Amino acid sequence: MESQGKYILLQELRVYQLSRELSSKAWEIYVKLNFEQKKLFGDQFLRAIDSVGANIAEGYARYNALDQIRFYHIARASMSEAISHWASLLLERKVISDTDYNFLIEKSKELEIRLNNFILTTRKSLEK
Repeated sequence: MESQGKYILLQELRVYQLSRELSSKAWEIYVKLNFEQKKLFGDQFLRAIDSVGANIAEGYARYNALDQIRFYHIARASMSEAISHWASLLLERKVISDTDYNFLIEKSKELEIRLNNFILTTRKSLEK
């Protein structure tokens, strides 16, 4: 996909691409869970991870910078829920491997930095 003029397509944003990578890994984990695991914690884990990209997309589509920032904050909170709580719980309960957990941690750290910068850049646009 190519950008048109100065407008950058959502799919070209690294912050969005990272959220999709997290969602893909979460889906790989989710489909391996049994029914009880899916209902007890898998559904919430997947919903929280998928919410990250969904909120970035929704915020990016907003015209007002304050609205955008609000959705980016929600995305950041969803990522914290998914990784800090659910992923660590899945590891603690030996539902996911160290390799999968480390992947989630590494991607979420990169995404957190980029998302914070995205929020800061959007906030600075209010000053112009």
